[in-house]
Amino acid sequence: MTEKEKELFQGRIKKLQELRKAGIDPYPSKSNRTHTNKEAVDSFEKLSKNTISLVGRIRSMRDMGKISFANLEDETGKIQVLFKEGNLGNYKNVINQLDIGDFVEVGGALFKTKTGEKTVEAKDLKLLSKSLSALPEKWHGLADTETKLRKRYLDMIANPEVREMFRKKSVFWQTIREFLKEKGFLEVETPVLENVPGGAEAEPFVTHHKALDRDFFLRISLELPLKKLLVGGFERVFEIGRIFRNEGISTEHLQDYTQCEFYWAYADYEDLMSLLKEFYRKIVKDLFGTTKVKNQGVEVDWGKEWKRYDYYELFQKETGLDLNKADDKDLKALADKLKIKYEKFAQKGRLVDLIYKKTVRPKLVEPGFLLDPPVEVEPLAKRHPKGPNRVQRLQVMAWGTELGKGFTELNDPLDQRIRFEEQMKLREAGDKEAQMIDEDFIEALEYGMPPAAGFGLSERLFAVLMDKSIRETVIFPPMKQEK
Repeated sequence: MTEKEKELFQGRIKKLQELRKAGIDPYPSKSNRTHTNKEAVDSFEKLSKNTISLVGRIRSMRDMGKISFANLEDETGKIQVLFKEGNLGNYKNVINQLDIGDFVEVGGALFKTKTGEKTVEAKDLKLLSKSLSALPEKWHGLADTETKLRKRYLDMIANPEVREMFRKKSVFWQTIREFLKEKGFLEVETPVLENVPGGAEAEPFVTHHKALDRDFFLRISLELPLKKLLVGGFERVFEIGRIFRNEGISTEHLQDYTQCEFYWAYADYEDLMSLLKEFYRKIVKDLFGTTKVKNQGVEVDWGKEWKRYDYYELFQKETGLDLNKADDKDLKALADKLKIKYEKFAQKGRLVDLIYKKTVRPKLVEPGFLLDPPVEVEPLAKRHPKGPNRVQRLQVMAWGTELGKGFTELNDPLDQRIRFEEQMKLREAGDKEAQMIDEDFIEALEYGMPPAAGFGLSERLFAVLMDKSIRETVIFPPMKQEK
């Protein structure tokens, strides 16, 4: 806190003390609002005959002697307030106790000023919450993203478009939930604490359960518990929930975020593709009123026919390597040539993924499906009929990034065990993101899981559609400690 900020803070503390001495509660429990500011403005003619009560934060004040004007802001918008000598008892004393940032309730009648501005003339004034810290004068337009995210509430006060973005985010999840329910999917909740983290390649967070005196993992995916529900007899299920991955921060990655996954018995990834085109177009249309969206200045149209990208063909086109023939040695040589870093224990699946992200992914700008990667890349997907070394997986792609992933689910318990054992070899070699053997999940598969398709998308989709980093689209993202 600067010396000036300390001085302002002490000045407001003094006002607070004076209010209490005068018997005024600066933090009352309740207000008696009759209308929102937007209602007052929109229904001006109808309400101008009545006395109404409005509330909000004082955003600005202009003292003009015997009258003062203020802008009062609630969640719905702003309205001008007139404070006038003769209306409020000891007028000057009342006005002098108010500061920008205070929450107040004003009661009075609506009228228009000479300039035509809709205004409420305050006949009653009640302080609802005394602001002790002054709002930053230069917060609007602040370019320091770290400061904005650390004190996001100030960012929201200064920039209404930030609040509007989070309203859109609510629409985003509401659209997803309603779409899936309309398609017959049942919403469920599964545990956040897991015995074995599964369903994705990611390093988990570990927490200790005191009552059971044992460690649990925070889930890194929603997948395996939802597939157990297919074993149990449900045919269409979905969950929207938080997942946690102990990985690095980037414009597209967070350590805890919201994800949606759904699982659909008796369907495959071809069925998924038909559904997903309708699904994504609905999301985009509900957010923007159009299927055309820009990211980094590049416009794509989600309403057009989506492309189908073949993983092997594109990989060979961009790198010269045929994944049907390339071995670990070939892939490491290519990674070295491209100056891609990899761990010494990296094998085919990890190497292919690292090279793909550097060479292929940036080229996939138009909305489409990237199909059928090597089996080493996806240990939970069913092998492809056209080749056992490939799996029936799709990734929704646009603007050079992945915006959702799904596949025809592996329901062969023997094959699943082999895949998990291969993953465990990678863990033993030092790969902290490789998957563990989940004996409970394999046992569930042994009782029989119907053929099924599954899909997951996260709030990364929302961030990309909004043309922002994912941290900017999270209300209170995790931040480094201030020094």
